[in-house]
Amino acid sequence: MTKLDRLKTILAEMDGILVAFSGGVDSSLLLRVALEVKPGKVKAVTALLSSLPPRELEQAKKIISLLQAPHIILPVAELEIPGFSENTPERCYYCKKELLTRILKVAEEQGLKAVVEGSNADDRNDFRPGMRAVAELGVRSPLQEAGLTKKEIREISRAYQLPTWDTPSLACLASRFPYGVRITEERLARVATGEEFLRKLGIRGFRLRDHGPVARIEVELEQAQDIVFENRQKINEYLKQIGYQYICLDLEGYRTGSMNEILK
Repeated sequence: MTKLDRLKTILAEMDGILVAFSGGVDSSLLLRVALEVKPGKVKAVTALLSSLPPRELEQAKKIISLLQAPHIILPVAELEIPGFSENTPERCYYCKKELLTRILKVAEEQGLKAVVEGSNADDRNDFRPGMRAVAELGVRSPLQEAGLTKKEIREISRAYQLPTWDTPSLACLASRFPYGVRITEERLARVATGEEFLRKLGIRGFRLRDHGPVARIEVELEQAQDIVFENRQKINEYLKQIGYQYICLDLEGYRTGSMNEILK
């Protein structure tokens, strides 16, 4: 049995499915396969968050339209969740627990028995306190259960002709701040604005990490010379215009979860 077949078997055994849907690589494949094996018994729910860049919500809507899936938008004021704005290492746990609790309520109202989310097998290798909330609340992670890695998910997504197959990994904007730095609407908006500017320059696979007056740009190293250096004056001027004083390029390049390195 292939991992894709295993995923289909896991989903087929569920009695009505609500997919926690971000519009990223993982949740898009999860939704696509769920719709295939449980037609008429699948819906998607996307949380409307301050820490979700507007373009990512638009991307989610485009995928929903492509897959013709029933879609629910769930507003969540995550800055009001106790423990979130304080930005401790447990921030993701507090947020995920509140978010999934609300999604479970939506599932109950919709008559759907299972709530699934898009964590994959690679996520076991990173510090992800939100997975504790997933386990505590009985939410399923079918991609992880099937043993699918990010690379395999991209390959299957490409075979399904999903436009997300080569989309850079998404992450909550709160992950751009060092632990202990209070998260505010203004700080989230500044990071979102800065990253959108970098994206429009053609940069892919990057993060803008916010260290107060310092903007630390992580980018895949092969892009550093061709794109970042070529546009360094534009980048420097724009990021200073939105409030940063010093603009730095991280010599280690882009890597997910870099703010967790201090925990090790």
